[in-house]
Amino acid sequence: MNLAFEYEQAIMAVRQVNRPRVLPQRWRENVSSDADTILLTIFLKHDQSKNLESIQAHLAATGWWERFPPKGAEIVSWNVVMGIGQIVTLRLPPRLLNSVNVEIERCAWGAFTTEFFPSYDFIPMRERLAREWREGRGRERAKT
Repeated sequence: MNLAFEYEQAIMAVRQVNRPRVLPQRWRENVSSDADTILLTIFLKHDQSKNLESIQAHLAATGWWERFPPKGAEIVSWNVVMGIGQIVTLRLPPRLLNSVNVEIERCAWGAFTTEFFPSYDFIPMRERLAREWREGRGRERAKT
């Protein structure tokens, strides 16, 4: 194997991943300027090797109930799902994503395994796309 070649390939891959990305103009026009928050859904899967008392003791010992979610993050929903654990959805500015991650690592790990699903509110864009589609359909009908 040519280690110099593999090293160069790895450097190129890292540069490709870390290069700044610029959205095409047509995509930037579709993004609401009000989109200053994201939604983050977190699956807190119970460690089934522990009973409820030991999970609660861990959460109390780590300060979970005081530390999570961090200040500035809004709880949108918090559900217990039998057989899984808890599913939490937060609304937060993207700048707080690292704070949420740190608090999960500090407090939740040891009681839960975690999965994260960032998302955004699609309703305004969906309404605009549907309106544009209806308007275009109306123009097509007028032509016939």
